[in-house]
Amino acid sequence: MKIVEIILLGFCLAMDAFAVSICKGLSMKRMSWKNALIIALYFGTFQAIMPIIGCELCNNFEDVVIKFNHWIAFILLGSIGMNMIKEAVTKDGTEECNDRVDFKTMILLALATSIDALAVGVTFAALEVNVSLAVTIVGVITFCLCFFGVKIGNTFGHKFEARAQVWGGILLILLGTKILLEHLNILNL
Repeated sequence: MKIVEIILLGFCLAMDAFAVSICKGLSMKRMSWKNALIIALYFGTFQAIMPIIGCELCNNFEDVVIKFNHWIAFILLGSIGMNMIKEAVTKDGTEECNDRVDFKTMILLALATSIDALAVGVTFAALEVNVSLAVTIVGVITFCLCFFGVKIGNTFGHKFEARAQVWGGILLILLGTKILLEHLNILNL
């Protein structure tokens, strides 16, 4: 995976957390930069840790993974992307949206929004990506997007939430397809 692809992947993975950050900002009566920092730290940290866990799980099954790495990447990234699009399109607006940043609330939200990153960690191992660099990029991108997502939510509301998830999903599907086509020697970039 090239650096540009890792950066793109970082933005895609951050979309769920970005959407939740917008929701958190929307629910704040007044903008709280302290809460924005807390939210961004939770999401950025979990988005960086989960791929490491996924990568370690994959390393335990390396022989099988090497034979099918391009298919694993295609299926995982494609299904994550399709799920993100489905969630964005089928939202009925009844999701709980509050401004709490207590430990229990933030751990649950950070885990829920970083499950995709766990699956991507499997892809990192399968494609022999520089995991340290990749998780740093993913974590920093998520942190930045979520920090400013709180402000965006506080200012603009739900206007960008669904769009961010749809674009993130589309980009993940395209990235998975590109990896598959390159490994099948159909596309050489």
